[in-house]
Amino acid sequence: MEDKFKINRLEFFPVMMFSIVMGLSGLTITYQKAALWLSFPSIIGELMMYGTTAVFLLILFIYLKKAFKYRLAVANEFSHPVRINFFAAISISMLMLSIIYKEEYSFISAIFWYPGAILHFYLTMYTISFWINKNQQLDHSNPAWFIPIVGNLLVPIGGMGFVDIDVLIYFFSVGIFFWIILFSVILNRIIFHNQMAVKFMPTLFILIAPPAVGFIAYFKMFEVVDTFALVLFNLGLFFTLLVLFMYKNFIKIKFFISWWAFVFPIAAMAISAMLMYHIKASLFLGILSYVMIASTTIIILIVIYQTIVHIAKEEICIEE
Repeated sequence: MEDKFKINRLEFFPVMMFSIVMGLSGLTITYQKAALWLSFPSIIGELMMYGTTAVFLLILFIYLKKAFKYRLAVANEFSHPVRINFFAAISISMLMLSIIYKEEYSFISAIFWYPGAILHFYLTMYTISFWINKNQQLDHSNPAWFIPIVGNLLVPIGGMGFVDIDVLIYFFSVGIFFWIILFSVILNRIIFHNQMAVKFMPTLFILIAPPAVGFIAYFKMFEVVDTFALVLFNLGLFFTLLVLFMYKNFIKIKFFISWWAFVFPIAAMAISAMLMYHIKASLFLGILSYVMIASTTIIILIVIYQTIVHIAKEEICIEE
């Protein structure tokens, strides 16, 4: 009976678990850049690098085990109008790990970047084809749709030196274009139609990610802060302030694994703020950098605690 229970829990192990790696990777890069630009101890980022890699390998192992034992369950997730977007979290995790290793271990970075970029290219094509070929209900639209799009903006950050810049500009162009299109769709849904399910409220934080990551990618490719770069940075800042202004919408939400959606966008904005501070060295940007690092750290500690508590209560990996 106990073995059967364990097998059933494996069957309901969600692909959304890869968003944990996205969150941990974002925090790792945050502390790596804080060591580089703000004189934080480098040991923090180094330890987190190994810890994040271990978590990715563990989640990947469990999900592959599920794929072998419960192929139908994985196929159902891959055809689900909401969960399909979270498959891109697998390739995004690989792309972020490539960024984590890029400065010190270029070979390991390449091991993560090449398959991550190829997989994300496929998942972007498949997901958009899925949206086109199967009529989507407006109620299914939510900011999680940005996940396959944000990954395209991550490709140039880790890909400099691995491929020609024209390839990186392709991914950047796709990411920016579909960010604008999807934002219009989702804003229309949020304002004029039914409110999102409570479990997806944390995904509003994902609104921060496209402009924040886009700013980093743009600077990585062109090493210039022009009008377009400033627009991206300030849009990221706007959405950060917006979710802060709406804090009452989040403080009483029951825990769902989607809480990990809090972490990655906040980390992306923290890195953007530090990068801008590194370039311009203004007092405001310096304060913003420290505030964002503190916010990212506090949020991820809360989410880690809640995740552990709910795993202990066996409230994760259950049938919905």
